[in-house]
Amino acid sequence: MELTEAQLIPNLAVLGMFAFGGFLLSMVLTPIYTYFAYKYKWWRKARTKTVDGKKAEVFQKLHAEKHKRNIPTMAGMVILITVFILTIFFNLDRAQTWLPLFTLMFAGVLGLADDYYVVKTKDKSGGFNAWIQLFLILLIAVLGAYWFYFKLGASSIHIPAWGNLEIGWLYIPLFIGVMFATSKSVGLTDGLDGLSGGLLMASFSAFAVIALFKGYFGISAFCLTIVGAMLTYTWFNIYPARFFMGNSGSISLGATLGVIALLTDAVFVLPIIGFVFFAESTSSALQLLSKRIRGKKLFLIAPIHHHFEAMGWPETKVTMRFWIIGAVTAVAGVIIGILGRG
Repeated sequence: MELTEAQLIPNLAVLGMFAFGGFLLSMVLTPIYTYFAYKYKWWRKARTKTVDGKKAEVFQKLHAEKHKRNIPTMAGMVILITVFILTIFFNLDRAQTWLPLFTLMFAGVLGLADDYYVVKTKDKSGGFNAWIQLFLILLIAVLGAYWFYFKLGASSIHIPAWGNLEIGWLYIPLFIGVMFATSKSVGLTDGLDGLSGGLLMASFSAFAVIALFKGYFGISAFCLTIVGAMLTYTWFNIYPARFFMGNSGSISLGATLGVIALLTDAVFVLPIIGFVFFAESTSSALQLLSKRIRGKKLFLIAPIHHHFEAMGWPETKVTMRFWIIGAVTAVAGVIIGILGRG
């Protein structure tokens, strides 16, 4: 049920408290994480290979200075713990927040295992074997698709300004595709200081607004809890980064973003709200195809944020300009999502 204006105004203060609570609790937890991260040397390993297995020479050249200093990873656990505590105690709802919380935590644990593997071994290829990562992400997606289709009876999608479209069992591959795309896209984007943090804040803020206007108060509060925690993370992750979220943050937040889009029946505006994420993954896919089909690269280096670095743009310029694009497309997605509800 959609909120009336009389219900909307007082609820805004409560939603603000969830955002502030996420920011405050993560600020308290961050020094604890930082202490252990630096004490036990949870250093992020520099990437040495490209997606096709070749030596990442351009990447190494671009980030040579950064890799001279040790920067810990696995900061995503701060976001996970913050959202888990606030949701369990103040916002747990079987119909609205149980599924996104389960997705966040389940994917987060898998991502954390991947991060830990990198930290505790000398592996510099990015963690688990690519096929193992693919299997784990698909496992999460299949479990979610099963629950949505067989338990919740979801079988239709909403097309803005048109209405609901019944797709039946095709909802299952759609769900799997959405979760896989968002989790991988966010993971690929998490390559510059502050980049993924700012973009995730814009995306979750956009879905918080859409959820609120559609009457999903719990989902809106959940999204804003993440935004609050991401504010803290981005505070410390902007250039020069003090730490990185790792797969424990990027994969889990990406997968959760997809679930939120499906829960709010706003999957059609997801590519708009998360435009930069999907542009990043598309650039990597095109680069790989170009290498295999044409025998040469389409970009200087992929994902595309590294391409602009290779063109001579400073890392901070790339990040801030991508933030601006992400903010604009997030607002556009909100407008389409709200006005196109018919």
